[in-house]
Amino acid sequence: MRPEKQYLVEEVNNHLDKSDYVYLTNYERITVEEIAELRAQLSEHEAEFHVIKNSIFGVAAAAKELPDMGEHLTGQTAIVVGGKNPSGVAKIIGDFFKKKEKVEMKAGIVNERALTKEEIKALAKLPGLEVLRAQLLGLLTQPATGFVRVINAVPQGFVNVLQAKARN
Repeated sequence: MRPEKQYLVEEVNNHLDKSDYVYLTNYERITVEEIAELRAQLSEHEAEFHVIKNSIFGVAAAAKELPDMGEHLTGQTAIVVGGKNPSGVAKIIGDFFKKKEKVEMKAGIVNERALTKEEIKALAKLPGLEVLRAQLLGLLTQPATGFVRVINAVPQGFVNVLQAKARN
């Protein structure tokens, strides 16, 4: 492989090392200003948007032993990587592409599992990472809270009876 192509493969590998996911998108009809807007939105989640060559991505993905995305590597391709919130990033991309009505998701890889664009749309509908953490914390504290209320009910009832007796 020529040195310049090897450099590009290494650059794509560096991008792939930034996260456990990668989304492949078509960027064919969006302007530079729109790409800048998308990059600004993605930076809030520490994600990045990079234009790549299909053949270079294929070589880099094969070196990382990622699922074969050959059928999706047609036309203009860009990747979105980075950050720790794949559902939040998928939501940003989905909302942006829906608003622009020009581009679409091709496919993705999350935790070395290939995803179709329908699966990415379903992932985008999930609540954000912070919301999921809050819901999990609520589920974990709910049994303890109920237990404390049950334990506290007997003394509280006794105190209520004593207060009622003292008022009479």
